[in-house]
Amino acid sequence: MNSAGVMFREKEIAALEALLFMAREPLAPERLSELLEVSPPDVEDFLALLAERYEREDCGLTIVRRETGVRLAAKGETAPYIQALYRQPIQVLSQAALETLAVIAYRQPVTKGEIDLIRGVQSDTALRALVEKGLAQEAGRRESAGRPFLYVTTPEFLHHFNLNSVAELPPVNL
Repeated sequence: MNSAGVMFREKEIAALEALLFMAREPLAPERLSELLEVSPPDVEDFLALLAERYEREDCGLTIVRRETGVRLAAKGETAPYIQALYRQPIQVLSQAALETLAVIAYRQPVTKGEIDLIRGVQSDTALRALVEKGLAQEAGRRESAGRPFLYVTTPEFLHHFNLNSVAELPPVNL
């Protein structure tokens, strides 16, 4: 679609923007196509136009693409204002929780016993905190003696660390 065609589709572009604003999770382009009743190439054109609009310095929003879809997000430089709005301290993970999360992320699926062995200390409290925060979850049981639970990272972990997948984690240099 050419730029003149896009100009006549401002209603759909505004609807796309509203959908991205209101959605709690990223929306797949195919789903956006259904909701807007336009073709997938039109959705891509609209997304490109919105992204171009948001690239301006005076705009606080951006389009973020993930494997799961597209979402609207605040630009990083707006963080101090958003923090002031909510007046909540940034939730910080303890050193033990960060170590435990790193073991899970790089070794998943992994048992609590394996985490403890790698860290050299008990990880009960840290593991429980990570599960409560939605950064790790149980993912079945290992087919071995005692059938221990297996732990993996969650989509919230990927969102929290701005990753598409754990394949984007930096390499470990041992």
